[in-house]
Amino acid sequence: MRIRAALPALAGAVALTGTFLSTPAQAAGGITIHRAYFDSPGSDTGSNASLNGEWVQLKNTSSAAISVNGWILKDIANHRFTFPNVKIGAGKTVIVHTGKGTATSAHRYQNRRAYVWNNTSDTATLTKANGSRVDSCSWTTRDPSSKYC
Repeated sequence: MRIRAALPALAGAVALTGTFLSTPAQAAGGITIHRAYFDSPGSDTGSNASLNGEWVQLKNTSSAAISVNGWILKDIANHRFTFPNVKIGAGKTVIVHTGKGTATSAHRYQNRRAYVWNNTSDTATLTKANGSRVDSCSWTTRDPSSKYC
C-alpha cells in the first residue's frame, strides 16, 4: 500500500525537476557559455587591444575536467573558432578573445584582425566536434556591452 502512495509523489518530483532544469547538461553539469562581452570598451579602433576587449567566457559547471578538443565557438555569421586539445578544469573558466595573444589555461585567442561579435545583436553558439549543440547565448541592443548567459 505504501508503494502505491509513493509513486504519485515520485512522479510529481520527477516532473518538477524537469521543469526547473532546462537541459540534461545543466542537470549533470558541463560546459556553458557564461558571459559574452560583445562591445569592447572605448572606441572600436580595430587595434589588437580593442579586438581582445570582446570575448566569450565558457565555464565548466561540473566536478571534473572536460576536454573541448575540436569543439567550435561561432557567431550567427559562422565565424568559427575551433578549440585545440584543451581541457577546462572543474569549476574553471576560459575566455576566448577575438584578437591575437598567447594562449594560457584561462585565455584563448582567435587571432583575428576584425571584430566577430555584433554589438546590435548576435548569438554565440558552442558545439561539439560532431556538430551537436552544447550551449548558446543571444543578445540585442537592449543589453549593455556584455551579457551573462
